[in-house]
Amino acid sequence: MTSRHRAVLVCGVAVDPPVWASTADALTAIGYDVTVPMRPRSGCLDTEVEFLAPLCDGAVVFGVSGGATLGVELAARGVEMAAAFLHEPAAGSLAPGLLDPVVEAFRERGVQGFGQTLYGPGWRAAMTTADEASVARELAMFRSFEPRPPFAEVSPVTLTVGERSPAARYASVDAVAALCGFDRRVLPGTAHAAHLDNAFGSLISDLRHRSDQHHPAQG
Repeated sequence: MTSRHRAVLVCGVAVDPPVWASTADALTAIGYDVTVPMRPRSGCLDTEVEFLAPLCDGAVVFGVSGGATLGVELAARGVEMAAAFLHEPAAGSLAPGLLDPVVEAFRERGVQGFGQTLYGPGWRAAMTTADEASVARELAMFRSFEPRPPFAEVSPVTLTVGERSPAARYASVDAVAALCGFDRRVLPGTAHAAHLDNAFGSLISDLRHRSDQHHPAQG
């Protein structure tokens, strides 16, 4: 594999790029140029997609939570990603109430409550520079998100769900995958915070294997 292969790792709400460090290191080790952008956190879907689209065009894209939701929207708008692996995106009316626990936690305990409820005990306040205003904007954006099928054929998109995630997450991922025609895969040893658990190893191994098939060693 050459360094011409690119990967973009997309943050969700209340996490900054360093949460992707382990995944970025694993991708770099197999020859990817990795970008982990700091999104505008605008609360406007169009603004976020317009920021991400040129970065993600032609790249392998990983996203978790809100980052996965933005990946679903990129695919819907026909952004030509090399591939996308999107972990537990929002599901809109396909999964009513999915985000209710984090909404309530945010109302009661602010960013701390939001992060701990959404990502679990591995999340710490030091993992984000987001304040309450930016989390409120983004939470409103993702609560209003509605998934839709890509309007044209797109590169392979795989939705993932954590082995340890609750039934509601499995159901929401199944529903979005069915609506959009995406593949679905379970990631072992994780729940919602797949980036914090460094849980993308099997997917990265598949990328390396796929590249080895396309670029066999010269004898």
